[in-house]
Amino acid sequence: LAALVTGSLRRVLGSVTLNDILSNKRAAIMVQIRDDVAEQAKPFGIEVVDVRLRRADLPEENSQAIYARMQSEREQQARQYRGEGAEAAQNVRANAERERTVILAEAQRDAQRVRGDGDGQSIKIYADAFNQDKEFFAFYRSLQAYREGLNGKDTSFVLSPEGNFFRFFGGWAGEGAAAGGTPSGSAPRATR
Repeated sequence: LAALVTGSLRRVLGSVTLNDILSNKRAAIMVQIRDDVAEQAKPFGIEVVDVRLRRADLPEENSQAIYARMQSEREQQARQYRGEGAEAAQNVRANAERERTVILAEAQRDAQRVRGDGDGQSIKIYADAFNQDKEFFAFYRSLQAYREGLNGKDTSFVLSPEGNFFRFFGGWAGEGAAAGGTPSGSAPRATR
């Protein structure tokens, strides 16, 4: 009977993995072994009711091979998990980069639109001011040009009093000297 059990154990256990033996499939494996032994013992008039494993010892060379295989399986599984994690991380980074690009493009588009609207309003304001008082607008633009030209601390600017810039300062009430303003030293007369 021991020879029948040993032979059946070797046949059945040789066809399954160690994980199957250690998992919930163990009961089904034991039923398979029992059925195999019972079939072989029937001609001898022996009825086999149950077969159980009390202990399983492997030869040292088999133990080392099994441990090496288990370690290899675990390392392979770890590589698989690391690969899946790296792929998921790459997907997250790619999605974040895509969203960043879209957000920046939309922000730049909106900024360009706002800038364009502001430039349009600025041009309209300048045009309206120019149409209201062309001479004052010319004076204002020349002041802006001088401000831009004189923006340094050590900048000196020498102008002739007969120059184009001073034409606005020669008379009263915004009239230039060439436009027939009141001579210097006399006060304008009030009229009703």
